[in-house]
Amino acid sequence: MHTSNSYDCHLRINDIIKFCKSIGIDGFAVTDHDKLIPPYQMQNEDIIIIPGMEVTAKSAHILAFNVYENVPPNLSIKETVELIHLQGGFAALAHPYSMFRPSLRESEFSKAGFDAVEVANASHLPYRWNVKKGVSLADRFKLPGIGGSDAHFLEAVGRTFTIVETDSIAPEDILKAIKKGNSVVQGRGVTILEKIFSKLQI
Repeated sequence: MHTSNSYDCHLRINDIIKFCKSIGIDGFAVTDHDKLIPPYQMQNEDIIIIPGMEVTAKSAHILAFNVYENVPPNLSIKETVELIHLQGGFAALAHPYSMFRPSLRESEFSKAGFDAVEVANASHLPYRWNVKKGVSLADRFKLPGIGGSDAHFLEAVGRTFTIVETDSIAPEDILKAIKKGNSVVQGRGVTILEKIFSKLQI
């Protein structure tokens, strides 16, 4: 999800933590647009917070999880994934079939070395169509699917989520479990009215 460090969001970390606890979410990843919040600024004993960012690569947005240095924008998909992996991070293709985004070139995607595909994104419409297409892409390339809220307003937090089966709460172990396929995506999307209202709040 995003925070006030993204140009299109006003959420504060403390408010996200309180909301997640109130709805039973064990943890979340912060993926601000092309900006990494230093992990030490997000430490919390009550909830798991995975550091990350949403990197604007050429022709795609890429989720970089468990990275500790900024990944520069506007590089090719392959270059972006390689830089994420150099940090020991986890790279997932974000909302691959979102409207108003450049068309995904599967030949480029297949050579990039992604760790996962975001098959469900609560903030991108039409939700069910995007899920169907995302699952199909992940299946074709034998990659695990993840789901997230991509929240820009508080009520969207946790709307779509990934359940991970793991004995460890360390971010690297959670991501390893996802890579092994020990996870499942659940949830639903936001409505058109919610998206319009959220834009008016920013």
